[in-house]
Amino acid sequence: MPRPLLDLVLLVATFLALATPGWGHGDELRDQPPPVRADFVPPAPGTYTLHPIMRAPGGVVVDLDGRSRRLAEFTTGKITLLSFVYTRCSDAWGCPLAYRVFDAVGAAVERSPTLRSRVRLVTLSFDPRHDTPPVMRQYAGEQASRGIDWRFLTTRSERSLVPLLEGFGQDVRAQGPARADEAGQLTHILKVFLIDPRGVVREIYSTAYLYPEVVLADIETLRLEVAPREDAHR
Repeated sequence: MPRPLLDLVLLVATFLALATPGWGHGDELRDQPPPVRADFVPPAPGTYTLHPIMRAPGGVVVDLDGRSRRLAEFTTGKITLLSFVYTRCSDAWGCPLAYRVFDAVGAAVERSPTLRSRVRLVTLSFDPRHDTPPVMRQYAGEQASRGIDWRFLTTRSERSLVPLLEGFGQDVRAQGPARADEAGQLTHILKVFLIDPRGVVREIYSTAYLYPEVVLADIETLRLEVAPREDAHR
């Protein structure tokens, strides 16, 4: 069996073996089992092309240590899976779904020598008023220290956030609190972005296609695409 196909088989087997996430920190929504398998079989990696959609926008974000960083540091150099979230989200098919899919994809990547150094996950908050670096660190739990490149980021202000939302086409609307002592909720359509090492968005997933095996097939397709360029620079 060719090595790329063997790697994919191992990735899918890893996903199927996941009964519940092995990480997290007790949040009931994120401790639910990963999403059920898609009711369709993704095409074999390398048999299709993921066409360029747009360039990932630039901007300034804040890491878990409170340091300002250029977003481009986290959207170039590796195949990147990025999702906007907010930690107070209570919709099981919203941000918690993205968290569970990232957990499943991360587990497969962690077990793949071919992908471990080539793939990055980015969870970026669109609620800077609440999601400060300490809050994001709590949200990340043990994910931030496992054997993969999974970054948890926020911004210092809505002013810094808006260009990122506009650049990615991520809509967010605020809803007022039901009572004066409650925090307002944020309404958004879940989108997850697959970005190639050059910083170009190649796929945008909605909930209808956000399955780990679909994402992993697309990641492997990008890896096969960039492999000749990597070999040429060696």
